[in-house]
Amino acid sequence: MPSFLPAVAEQLFRDIHKTHQETSQIPDDLLIALKFVFGLCALPALDLVDLHSVTCLSSPSGRKAFQVIGGSGRLYTCFASCHYCPCPAFAYTVLRRNEGLLCKHILAVYLSQAMGGTRQESVSDQQMSVLLSGTAAA
Repeated sequence: MPSFLPAVAEQLFRDIHKTHQETSQIPDDLLIALKFVFGLCALPALDLVDLHSVTCLSSPSGRKAFQVIGGSGRLYTCFASCHYCPCPAFAYTVLRRNEGLLCKHILAVYLSQAMGGTRQESVSDQQMSVLLSGTAAA
C-alpha cells in the first residue's frame, strides 16, 4: 500500500514501534519529534491511544477501516489507506488550509498500530459495505 506520509513520518512511526516494543514507553526524544512533525494534534492523538479509542474493523474480504472515538465521544470512521477522516479538523486544517499532515484521529490510528494498542474487531463483508458507503455505522 503506498504511503501518503513523508518519509520522516514513516521513519518516526517505525522508531516508535521498535522502542515501544522493547521498553513499552516512548522516550522524550521521540515525543519531541512527534510534536515537531505533527504539531498540535500530537498530544491529543496520544491521549486517544492511551484511552484505547482506536478499533480496526476488518472483513473476510480483507477490507479494513478504523473507528476512533474522539475526545467528545463522537465516533469517526477513518481510512488510513487513503488518509481520510470525516472530522471537521481534517476538512479544515488538512484539506482546506493545508496546515497539517493529518488530524488527531488518523494520527491516533498510526500511533496505536505502532504501539500495538489497536483493538481488533471482525465484521461481515455486508457490514463493511454499509460502513464504506457511509449509510450507517457497522
